[in-house]
Amino acid sequence: MHDPARIDPRRLQLASFICVFDRFAMPPMLVAIAHDLGVPLTQIVGAAGAYFLAYGLMQPIWGVVSTRIGLATTMRWCILLGSTATLATTFAQDVTALTIGRAVAGGLFSAGFPAALIYVGATVPPQRRQREVTNLMTGVAVGTAMATAVAGGVTYAIGWRWVFVLTAGLGTLSAVYVWRLAELPRMPWRDPLLAPLRRVLTRPAVWALLALAVLDGMSILGALTFLPTAVESTGRNTATAAAITALYGVAVLVAARAVGRLSSRVPGSRFIVVGALIGAAGCGLLAWSVGLVAAGTACVLLGIAWASMHSSLQTWATEVMPAERGLTVSFFAGSLFAGSAVAAALGGPFAEEHDFTMVFGAAAAVLVTISVSGYIARARWERHR
Repeated sequence: MHDPARIDPRRLQLASFICVFDRFAMPPMLVAIAHDLGVPLTQIVGAAGAYFLAYGLMQPIWGVVSTRIGLATTMRWCILLGSTATLATTFAQDVTALTIGRAVAGGLFSAGFPAALIYVGATVPPQRRQREVTNLMTGVAVGTAMATAVAGGVTYAIGWRWVFVLTAGLGTLSAVYVWRLAELPRMPWRDPLLAPLRRVLTRPAVWALLALAVLDGMSILGALTFLPTAVESTGRNTATAAAITALYGVAVLVAARAVGRLSSRVPGSRFIVVGALIGAAGCGLLAWSVGLVAAGTACVLLGIAWASMHSSLQTWATEVMPAERGLTVSFFAGSLFAGSAVAAALGGPFAEEHDFTMVFGAAAAVLVTISVSGYIARARWERHR
């Protein structure tokens, strides 16, 4: 038996915190980095997209590796090495070096949150799982809020390179704290790989979930990537834009607690439809205006949407195939960030021209699609589970 004191949810929250901190630190810096390196904004958005793509593509790989070398071991070393890659990015003098550094960091940090989610799925009874997933999102919420606010403030005060120094330092300290997390039983390397993969990829419910994850990444994460840039386009400085975006993290923190309390009484399908419609309202508001009041209100709505819709999709990923939980969760997270990378690639040219109506209007349309298709898919699975 493992020592319960060492199966500590705070260590999982911290692992989630630093991985999300690294991801959300970059959007407030996009304009400053482009100006400093003397390149178009689209190239810096491309570097951010490389991070998201690497984050997504590495998920299935880490899903296999983590179950064999250990979930806790994976979190420890990937956070530490990801912090090293982030520190190396500090010295980037051109877009190529920046892109490589961010891609490597994204590929390493990508192991953190999915491993924590799998850990929860493996150690928490089903009746408490939604609540524990929303508790895990506390680390996500705090990381998001702090990353955007701190990155914007530091960039405005002393420069964007120092944000990466700070992130690397926090990541190193986090790895030390996570080091004492109890390890779970490992799967032998000789166990077959293709058979579990085939079982996951031939399940219709899994494909529905992965499609929803791609749309989730394209909409909410895509909107958050461009939100600080949109606010800066109105003449506001980086610190102000980041502070407004940080409201998203605060909203996630508050809403996640409410969702956790209601999860034992409200089906996940309802959380999905309501959360997606709230997110669509937020993106619709941004399509109309990116002024401070509209942007701040939209951030709150997007935070509520994430806590409601996304946490339900995450919980579903831990439940849809319990025997293959690691692979399923990894494919889910990979699909989420692949969608985010697609949004960065498609939205970059529009952001360059300050056409944010198209960027956020498209995100609102995607969220409406999630509300309908997500409700149908999840409700059908709930009836036949």
